[in-house]
Amino acid sequence: MAKYRIANIKLKPGEGWEALPPKIEKKCGLHAGSIKAEDVTVIRESIDARDKKNIQLVYSLDFNWKGKLPGRMRKQVIPAPDLTLPEPEPGDEALSGRPVVVGFGPCGIFAALALARAGYAPIVVERGTDMENRVADVDAFWKKGQLKPESNVLFGEGGAGTFSDGKLTTGIKDPHIRQVLTDFVEAGAPEDILYKQKPHIGTDVLRKVVVNLRRGVEAAGGEVRFETCMTAIKTDEAGRIYAVELKNEKGIYELAANAVILAPGHSARDTFRYLNKTGVPMAQKPFSIGVRIEHPQALIDKAQYGDTKGLPPADYKLSCHTEDGRGVYSFCMCPGGEVITATTEEGLLCVNGMSNRHRDSAVANAGILVDVRTSDFVSDDVLAGVAFQEKWERRAFEEGGRHYAPPRCSWSDFRDQTLRGQKVAACLPDFAVSALKEGIPVFGRRIAGFDSEDARLTAVETRSSSPIRILRGEDFQSEMKGLYPAGEGAGYAGGITSAACDGLRAARAIISRFKPWK
Repeated sequence: MAKYRIANIKLKPGEGWEALPPKIEKKCGLHAGSIKAEDVTVIRESIDARDKKNIQLVYSLDFNWKGKLPGRMRKQVIPAPDLTLPEPEPGDEALSGRPVVVGFGPCGIFAALALARAGYAPIVVERGTDMENRVADVDAFWKKGQLKPESNVLFGEGGAGTFSDGKLTTGIKDPHIRQVLTDFVEAGAPEDILYKQKPHIGTDVLRKVVVNLRRGVEAAGGEVRFETCMTAIKTDEAGRIYAVELKNEKGIYELAANAVILAPGHSARDTFRYLNKTGVPMAQKPFSIGVRIEHPQALIDKAQYGDTKGLPPADYKLSCHTEDGRGVYSFCMCPGGEVITATTEEGLLCVNGMSNRHRDSAVANAGILVDVRTSDFVSDDVLAGVAFQEKWERRAFEEGGRHYAPPRCSWSDFRDQTLRGQKVAACLPDFAVSALKEGIPVFGRRIAGFDSEDARLTAVETRSSSPIRILRGEDFQSEMKGLYPAGEGAGYAGGITSAACDGLRAARAIISRFKPWK
């Protein structure tokens, strides 16, 4: 029995998967009943909504076939590719201590999982709390304004991705993606993330999945230490790591290690400052700044689907360039979600988007962001981007009344610069205000109602990506030998999936260099 792949099989909304085998048979010129439902695996499902009167679901499928291929069939199918990655061969260097993974967001989780499964018994240190305590802390912040700098929307088990849409869409082409998605499913994520064109888990489900992934790390021989922050890296005269300094509620202690995956997330600004002070090579990196925009989900559904029913809440992806060349684009679009308040420091404020699995809030939101170039920074200091973010987050905190209440206004208020609009604009550099005023009407010509008078804007979104890159070589190491910067905070990823893939690559680099832990 051989497995083949066929593309461009189409169903109408509401048409069940039982119609897939007959469609394969028709396209390949096979007799009716030749292919059974159990022989078909959905590999990809997307929505073709270009013609609002004829919206279709488009599939790529794998199916089993025994016997000689008819001539017509040979023109329609290819052998199904084997996506299994070979395991790396263990290296021959000795570990001086168990590998340390700093940070337990997507990058750290998957790095630790790979190391633990391969017999390297990693120790994970996460400055934030475990999921149960973190959720309670975030709830207290949202309801009472009680911020815990080490346990919040951005720090804690699962990283910043825990309080998000749980989107797994990525623009990268990486052979590790299938492994990431499979591990998510095995940890309790819905199976449809394996084939949806735009997979998402939802923050309510993701919280449970992350805990199961941690248990997988522990079951395979790893250890996760919460409320433990890395405060220093110890190196010898040759610049090689031999230990990390850690701090928890009991005090400061050292942990021997000559292999450290640094996956701190994009908000670990104290870590960035420490690394810069110790001379770890880093560089400024462009990022973005903007607002969250909200519309009724029904408006987006109507614009994207017309009158067609039976489809999931619609999303969008928009971009344009202003007359002066600035990029304006939608980011982290959350159908049926909500805008959330986030920060890691007293006196600062930023926002993000979140949605649960069923995306049933009836409100669509997305970041509408403007490119920030390194030339926009006030200095050549490697941390100038961090200072840039902090400036506008501080302004948002102040304009919101210093109570962690983000400034909000309607699109018409922002456009016409009423008092409410001025408060939101005050949280953005002038070039971003101008770009948003130019870009949002452009998007209104693409999605009917996008620039409606009462579309709501909330300031300020600053943490779409890291403002720095911790430099590394082809072996994934920094010039500080033994340090493996990885993930979004290190400047090598831009979302859950890409960060997880980077964590897997960093783990494979360590496996290829060192012997397993005894």
